[in-house]
Amino acid sequence: MASGPSNLGSYISGITILVVCAMKIPALVRRWHDTLLRAACLLLFSAGCLMLLAAPDSLTTLNRLSGISNFAAPVVYVITAAFSGASLLLIIHWRPAPPEQTRRISHLCVIAYGLIIFAIIVLFWVGNAPVEQLTLFDAYYANTPYIREMILTYLLAQAVANMIASVLCWRWSTEVHGSLRAGLRILAPAYLMVVCFDVLRLIAIAARWTGRNLDFLVDKVSPQFAAPACLLGAVGFAVPLVGPHMAETTRAVQHLYRLTPLWRALEEVPTPGAIRAALPWWRTPPAVLLTGRKTALYDAILALAPYCDPAIRAAAYSAALRKGDDESSAAVTADAAMILVARECQRTTPEQPQEDTHPPAWRAKDLIALSRALTSPMVHDLYRQHVPLQKAAHHD
Repeated sequence: MASGPSNLGSYISGITILVVCAMKIPALVRRWHDTLLRAACLLLFSAGCLMLLAAPDSLTTLNRLSGISNFAAPVVYVITAAFSGASLLLIIHWRPAPPEQTRRISHLCVIAYGLIIFAIIVLFWVGNAPVEQLTLFDAYYANTPYIREMILTYLLAQAVANMIASVLCWRWSTEVHGSLRAGLRILAPAYLMVVCFDVLRLIAIAARWTGRNLDFLVDKVSPQFAAPACLLGAVGFAVPLVGPHMAETTRAVQHLYRLTPLWRALEEVPTPGAIRAALPWWRTPPAVLLTGRKTALYDAILALAPYCDPAIRAAAYSAALRKGDDESSAAVTADAAMILVARECQRTTPEQPQEDTHPPAWRAKDLIALSRALTSPMVHDLYRQHVPLQKAAHHD
């Protein structure tokens, strides 16, 4: 039997995984025919049960409650086989392939691991394992008829499933990009660690067959692969699920940060007719905050449109070109200077908008470039040059 982690660590991990599985039950009920979702739920359920039952106290309790020495062994092995089969099923349905091919391979996988589970139960039933072994079961019963075959069945089934899963994950990772590729590249070594776990135990069993003692591989070395494999596996499956959302959130936060100079410049601009809903940052998703921020900025620019003076823009554009800006950068610099002057004009003469102006068309990508331009000393120099002229003109 596998030497499990500490009781507390096992129970926390198992309960956490089962809670995640329970959260997917409503979706499973609604979409029962979704084979990918069923495979994911089976994987989560078997992983959670495996973590709970791998705890030393759980192994002892199972043996005591059943009244059968080492009853925990076939229970853990059955769940391990179910987890191995579920891993293969999930990857088979996860990986794009013709539906008929996916259905055929998944049916073979279910039949194969169903037979393996049945074989584990039957072999333990006909075998004899009277001495309780919590950590050295695999090595201790390496020469016991039927129990030996049960151990080999579970180890080989797990090794084969995880080796196939590792190869499939690595091959598939070369065909995809982004968070899915990252998740697959994490899963591949995670499954390989489980294969190492199995190989070490098989070496210890083979040593028993030749009269040698390598039991330390069972209770000392192989368990060291269990925790990293579980951690990497959890991360590998999580990354493709949360990766796109995290990437979107990161982009939204970056855009919010880049829009800060423009927001500070236009935040107090009156926008008659526009509704600005308060969006508390601590409970509003960044993507929603970004949408609200862009909408408010467009409203502010629209409110300033009657005050925008094309002559000021033209003068600022020429000045930016003289200072070495290319045409694109000079245009953004000119827009920024014109908007700052228009803001000042609105503040000083709110009831006297200019009537003959034709503000430029604004596009979404202009906002960040416009915000970046507001941090340029050139824009503020141009602003300071034109504001006195505007004030003087309005005063006259």
